[in-house]
Amino acid sequence: MLWKLLVRSQPCRLCCFRKTQPTPKYKPHFPCFTYTTDTQTNRENSRTVEKLYKLSVDIRKIRRLKGWVLLEDKTYIEEITNLLQQLGAKETSIASILERCPEAIICSPAAVDTERKLWQLVCKNEAELIKLIEQFPESFFAVKDQENRKLNVQFFQELGLKNVVISRFLTTASSIFHNPVEKNQQMIRTLQESYMSLGGSEANMKVWLLKLLSQNPFILLNSPEVIKETLRFLQEQGFTDLEILQLLSKLKGFLFQLCPKSVENSISFAKNAFGCTDHDLKQLAIKCPALLYYPVPVLEERLQGLLKEGISITQIREAPMVLELTPQIVQYRIKKLNSLGYRIKDGHLANINGTKKEFEDNFGKIQAKNRRPLFNPVAPLHVEE
Repeated sequence: MLWKLLVRSQPCRLCCFRKTQPTPKYKPHFPCFTYTTDTQTNRENSRTVEKLYKLSVDIRKIRRLKGWVLLEDKTYIEEITNLLQQLGAKETSIASILERCPEAIICSPAAVDTERKLWQLVCKNEAELIKLIEQFPESFFAVKDQENRKLNVQFFQELGLKNVVISRFLTTASSIFHNPVEKNQQMIRTLQESYMSLGGSEANMKVWLLKLLSQNPFILLNSPEVIKETLRFLQEQGFTDLEILQLLSKLKGFLFQLCPKSVENSISFAKNAFGCTDHDLKQLAIKCPALLYYPVPVLEERLQGLLKEGISITQIREAPMVLELTPQIVQYRIKKLNSLGYRIKDGHLANINGTKKEFEDNFGKIQAKNRRPLFNPVAPLHVEE
């Protein structure tokens, strides 16, 4: 214990050494490493920075992501803020919009007002519009090709697309609006003519076209030649016009994104895996288009996953749509069914197929059936006296 007290009573030599060091005549300057250099900060528009601070905008975030905006001489912060306020945006919402899309402050008020009128063509009211701006500010403040985009909006409305669908295009598929309206019109005509040339009716064509655009608007970025080449390729593979129509109905616009070489490899793999003829394979492909658009490695992984779960090739051939599911989803669904005593390898795969909602509905029915009593407890018993 004595040596511990002695040690405690003695000053630390390192501390003594530090105390005896002479005070330096100057303090070296160590710059703080940030995303913005001092030179760039000095060149920032101080009025812009000050106005953004007053709006509680995170300037550091703007410097980190799009610092060039702060260097602009001309900005329209008050005008953009007023426009957003008129639409019903709150202060916190405005700050969030400007942080995520700072280039909004360099958009001219006239261009933004024109954009507002464009979006109001498909928005029911200002509340719906400001909600879209809050979610997708970069789409709204991309103020260019406005006249052409307006023509495209009107063209989609004339086709029969609902405004809610067109507004979704504006936020998530804005590139299709930058196509010249004439190009979009040409693509639509090609799709219509292709469907009709396969023997489809005009009524079914209209329904199919609207569903196609709703599910895959990027089909408009293709060229008419791609559409025609895809149809020719499927015909060369032995598919009849009626079968191609069936594929069009199931695959929508994704059919026109098929890579011929990849499709050939997938068809060859499927024929060997299922041991089927060309005719049988076509029927499988119509039931499960995944056989056409999934590459061989994906098909092989999913097939092996099913086999590991004890599912037979015969079962898969009877319900090929199971190949649409990832191995993880298959395992999860089989595990849930097993918890009810249902053995998938002894039954039909229809109970694990379908969307998440469809599966949950089927699972609920099986669960209810298992819980159902064997007899009605309130029914009178007929006993012979």
